[in-house]
Amino acid sequence: MDTTVTQIASVVIAELRAAGYSESTIGQYEKTVKALARFAEERGGVYSPSLGAAFKLMTLSPRTGRFSAQRRFDYGRVVSVFDFYVQTGRVELLPRKRGGGGARPKSGEFVGLCAAWEAEMDDRGLAPATRDAYGRVSSAYLVFLESQGICHLEDADGASILGFLKSLSSRWARSSLFWVVSNFRAFLKFTGRVDLVEAVGLAGVKRSHTILPVLSDDDERLVVQACAAGAVSARDAAITLLALTTGLRACDIVGLCLRDIDWRSRTAEIVQQKTGNPLTVPLTALLVGKLADYVLDGRPGSTDGHVFLRCVAPYTRLADHASIYRVTAGVFRAAGVADVKAGCRLLRHNAASRLLRAAVPLPTISAVLGHASAESTNLYMSVDREHLLDCVLDVPAGVCS
Repeated sequence: MDTTVTQIASVVIAELRAAGYSESTIGQYEKTVKALARFAEERGGVYSPSLGAAFKLMTLSPRTGRFSAQRRFDYGRVVSVFDFYVQTGRVELLPRKRGGGGARPKSGEFVGLCAAWEAEMDDRGLAPATRDAYGRVSSAYLVFLESQGICHLEDADGASILGFLKSLSSRWARSSLFWVVSNFRAFLKFTGRVDLVEAVGLAGVKRSHTILPVLSDDDERLVVQACAAGAVSARDAAITLLALTTGLRACDIVGLCLRDIDWRSRTAEIVQQKTGNPLTVPLTALLVGKLADYVLDGRPGSTDGHVFLRCVAPYTRLADHASIYRVTAGVFRAAGVADVKAGCRLLRHNAASRLLRAAVPLPTISAVLGHASAESTNLYMSVDREHLLDCVLDVPAGVCS
């Protein structure tokens, strides 16, 4: 098998064109390949994973002398493709996420602890998003310990927990810090250090119980009209209507497969990623129409069985909840709805509030939203202003005087 940079690049570029990549993207690959070729010439010209590892560490911009996220992304992407080709003889073209996933510990004990935690989460069958959240905060804590000169967990104490959480307060909103602590506590319980678990409680991080935002009737009507009138693509309209009318979580929209849709009964049957519970949701006529338009005319040809695919090559499933947010935010802009964070969280709250205003019982709403516990639905009562006002008691006459 040819292993020079030029020879591998010719195979990779041909695969990119065959897969339907845009010429601008191919141009970015070619630009990086030229830099890699120059780097390899000084080291014998033959590509190897070790050479690629050294190349992708060159993340400083020669123009500014500073770290370049774009360079890290471009170099890492090419090295990943080259490495896979050298190891398997095949070109695998998969979307590459930006960002490095946060810092990782370097000491031997902490590296092993991270690996053990990953294995534990895998054995427990945690959802990928949950594993990522748990893994990020545990790694961040171990990196924090290393920055304090601590490389063994037995040397950590409660003060290290408080110091770590304080360091996060400059980067996280107080209302969001509760979720970080919740994810962190799971890792600490895994370590068996009861004293560290108890120290988390001393931080006094409380859950924020804010009134959930919902759409006004006018804004909701504008969004539906934009989807129905073709102001956005059939794919984006279907994604937005699915979130708006069913309240599905972003991860479940991303994971929706063609086999999950029953076109005759106008329903979708899924197993929720968060709870593992089966759920059947009804699909409106408008939503089914947009789904059909997308599947029949707009969906790229692909062996990927997921309903919603990327618009550009490689034509694979959408990456994560951020992909759904970009779609719904674009639809809201096209509809002329401003000053609204148009993610699945808002649309999920909106679906719940609409059902609540229609006097649908809470257990039914819980079933529609796929809550693991009916108590999770109680927070949606905070948006039902009309029925909350019915609970207000009259002020006694004697008090008024």
